[in-house]
Amino acid sequence: MEDPYPARKFIEGTCLLVDKPKSWTSFDVVNKIRSALKYNLEIKKIKVGHSGTLDPMATGLLVVCTGRHTKKLTNYQGLTKEYSGTITLGATTPSYDAETAPDATFPYAHISKEDIENARRKFLGDMEQLPPMYSAIKVDGQPLYKKARKGIMVEVKPRPVTIFEFEITKIELPDIEFKIKCSKGTYIRSIAHDLGKALNNGAHLTALRRSKIGDFKIEDAWDLEKLVGHIESLKPVGLNGL
Repeated sequence: MEDPYPARKFIEGTCLLVDKPKSWTSFDVVNKIRSALKYNLEIKKIKVGHSGTLDPMATGLLVVCTGRHTKKLTNYQGLTKEYSGTITLGATTPSYDAETAPDATFPYAHISKEDIENARRKFLGDMEQLPPMYSAIKVDGQPLYKKARKGIMVEVKPRPVTIFEFEITKIELPDIEFKIKCSKGTYIRSIAHDLGKALNNGAHLTALRRSKIGDFKIEDAWDLEKLVGHIESLKPVGLNGL
């Protein structure tokens, strides 16, 4: 059976679906694939990029392109995305997720399923969303998260996003499990933070997994280590490529 991912395909250009492991940055994944291709195929240079950052805490679908296909990355960036995850009530964090320690705590036992359902409805449709300070958005050429780590707070303007679907799949306080389908540029961490405010409480994101980007599905994605193993099994092509 012919290998659907021979060395030639990686070098000339292909689109890969990768399941990003927890604690890895999206850049870590790209760098791992690029390094594996350069070392094992014995080539000097190859373009590798991704079409949408996942936070280190998150897992799931990452679209990675190589070679000439990197020109298609901008087309994929505008696709709708689907996630599942867990929002935890009773505490806020500066990063809006579990990457930073809580900065305030709140009692939550009084919050009912009806309260949560009523709050959920407020997030459907078009909205202006304020991105978290701990984000990769650049201000004056520097990512916001670098300023935030230094204690520098700057004004961030709200951005238009669309929430197409927002389903609460399980409630076991303080945890709320959910599924969400949204437009590009949506910060699920901000949804978690703002849901807490809508409940007159505090909340932050404690788990997140991306399952779809447009028609791309996590079920079709490579496990990262298996992908690297496949690359390591390919025959070197030499410094001049193919």
